[in-house]
Amino acid sequence: MLNYIMIFKTVLIYILLLPLFGVFLLLLTPSNNQKLLKLIAINCSCLTFIGSLILWVIFNKSIGVFQFVTKFFWIPILNLNFTVGVDGISLFFIILTTLLIPLCLLISWKSIQHNLKEYLLSFLIMEFFLIGVFCILDLLLFYIFFESVLIPMFLIVGIWGSRERKIRAAYFFFLYTLLGSVLMLLSILYVYYQVGTTDYEVLLTFSFSPVEQKLLWLTFFFSFASKVPMLPVHLWLPEAHVEAPTAGSVILAGVLLKLGTYGFIRFSLPLFPEACFYFSPFVYSLSAIGIIYTSFTAIRQTDFKRIIAYTSIAHMNLVMLGIFSFNVIGIEGALLQSLSHGFVASALFLIIGVVYDRHHTRMVKYYGGLVHVMPIYIFIFLFFTMANIGLPGTSSFVGEFLILVGSFKVNTSITFLGATGMILGGCYSLWLFNRIAYGNLKVQYLNEFLDINKREFLIFLPLIIGTLVIGLTPDIFLVPMHISVNNLIELIYF
Repeated sequence: MLNYIMIFKTVLIYILLLPLFGVFLLLLTPSNNQKLLKLIAINCSCLTFIGSLILWVIFNKSIGVFQFVTKFFWIPILNLNFTVGVDGISLFFIILTTLLIPLCLLISWKSIQHNLKEYLLSFLIMEFFLIGVFCILDLLLFYIFFESVLIPMFLIVGIWGSRERKIRAAYFFFLYTLLGSVLMLLSILYVYYQVGTTDYEVLLTFSFSPVEQKLLWLTFFFSFASKVPMLPVHLWLPEAHVEAPTAGSVILAGVLLKLGTYGFIRFSLPLFPEACFYFSPFVYSLSAIGIIYTSFTAIRQTDFKRIIAYTSIAHMNLVMLGIFSFNVIGIEGALLQSLSHGFVASALFLIIGVVYDRHHTRMVKYYGGLVHVMPIYIFIFLFFTMANIGLPGTSSFVGEFLILVGSFKVNTSITFLGATGMILGGCYSLWLFNRIAYGNLKVQYLNEFLDINKREFLIFLPLIIGTLVIGLTPDIFLVPMHISVNNLIELIYF
């Protein structure tokens, strides 16, 4: 019995190390044995996902402290330790990450042939870094993992991208997001000099002066805002999405965009509360402008992927309104909407990948009338189009509703502007669906029409289930978050 208790206590460590175990096995496997390489990668990623579900099952919803905490001495003389733990805020980000990685590997099952071993290594290494970002309780190590995610993603876009501009897009992505983080590193060094440690739980007990808070908040803001992304540091995202392979776009939209919002919730709000209140009008303005601007920009795009990329920016800027509402409803809505966006946006990029694998074009003008020849595909496309709009019963509706209720308590004008994004979302989503699904088949451009196969349907199935479960029974997700979010609110106000 004691052995089982110890296993449950260290389940987070197992989840963190399983991708590294997969990396070790892949390195020992010959590059020409592609079937074995794929089986190792998919099995390790699936085991990691099962581990994250176990983490959810045994997670204690009635306490607000970090659970499954494990501490290793890293550099004891400098008071720097490797500490991991989860609470209701980070739990579902880990589950989302471990779900999307195996789906990314499955969607690439046939489309990626060259440098397959390196491709699989990149995804498992990225999974290790992403899980680390969401469970590490040390500011310096968080920064290391936060920036290390860029390396495998840079390789995925630059090597396995689909067009000639992929190298440019990879550097665009890398430099935009890295340069925003240089100031953050200097701030972390300043925090260490002031406090004597970068341990997160110790930092929560330390109070910075108002001037220090404002300066530190700004440096953290530039780093996190470029990951969300917010205007004007959003230009890298459409470029990276268009050039990345389908699996790259899925993980980019599904998880990497959440790093910025998670950083704001985990660090900016509790460590610099006065600065958050001071700069909140600035954040509201940028978010509202971002929602409206990117929604209008999405309407005029002609590339399938670029349309969904701009919609992602609009949705993530809406999440920012919820985060800076400084109340439980808004922040829980932001967390739920982030999770919902991980399902819906990932599915939309997978939908693009299905037709791209068949026809090797993403230009919307070449498609039309697919409802006549790909009915199952169009049904799935319609489902996620409705979810993207925020149809009641889907995950996006619950998240957006909570965000708007939370932000309405703070600023009704900004809430009104943010709500226009839902109206514009209906415009670009339905217009895109109409152009792809209806009308005449354009046989002068495309002449082979195959509906989705079993493998592709199995990829969509967990995303459909997740979208419906969040939309119909959101309490399953909100209850584990509730005490952690309440503790966060206490740190902000008291």
